[in-house]
Amino acid sequence: MKSKSVFLKRLPKQILQYAILLFGAFCALVPIVSCVTTAFKTDEEYRTTSVMTLPESWLNFENFKVAWVKADMGRAFLNSFLILVCVLVGSTMISAMLAYVLNRFQFRGNHLIRNLFMVAALIPGIATQVTVYQIMTVLHLVNTLYGYIFLMLGTDVIAIYIFLQFFENLPKTLDEAAILDG
Repeated sequence: MKSKSVFLKRLPKQILQYAILLFGAFCALVPIVSCVTTAFKTDEEYRTTSVMTLPESWLNFENFKVAWVKADMGRAFLNSFLILVCVLVGSTMISAMLAYVLNRFQFRGNHLIRNLFMVAALIPGIATQVTVYQIMTVLHLVNTLYGYIFLMLGTDVIAIYIFLQFFENLPKTLDEAAILDG
């Protein structure tokens, strides 16, 4: 009997939680659904119907063909893939090497470097945009693929802290064993 009263006390709270979740899901899905329905409409349907009205035919792929050609989507996907691979590999290597040195070696300035990375993580990105743009302009890297890759490699401060936490959990005897094994 007691469990039923506890259930009845929790019921309004659970109903409210699910209502909030459903409202959030609705707010997140409406723009996506409207984009999908609009993508399959003809120009005439787009001009004469509302955004949420379903298209007459779901087989109208002409908009996708035009977007693919006009926006040069093949090139865009290739550039995205190149950026992904370069930044992922480069950022992982740089962050891992830096975190290993900061974790395993004690030298003068170690704590200063860690604190500077902490400050860099706390500065909002928008506060540095003008300075970053000026530096990129001087280096002639504005509007280049290499410039974007270079920019993304230098802004992953959080990865350093993730690797620092990882290296703090590895025993130092593992390093000694690796040195002995050559």
